[in-house]
Amino acid sequence: MNTTNPMQWMEDIQKNISDLIARSPAADVERNVRAMMTQGFAKLDLVTREEFDVQADLLARTLTRVDQLNAQVTALEARLAALEGGAPKV
Repeated sequence: MNTTNPMQWMEDIQKNISDLIARSPAADVERNVRAMMTQGFAKLDLVTREEFDVQADLLARTLTRVDQLNAQVTALEARLAALEGGAPKV
């Protein structure tokens, strides 16, 4: 009769399987694929999600400021046109 704790037996099996996978060619393949992908991504001029979000926020604020300045220029052009229209031309 086996007196081993069933939970311990499952943990031992899981550990043995993990150890087997770590020593198998699959682990080497995984490491090689990770290294190859890391090198490929390094060559691609990618940005992090955080950098992208910062730049997107900056762009949104810049576009808002451009709209404000455009409205201000339009108002100034209207005032200038009104002043030029009311004054005699020399």
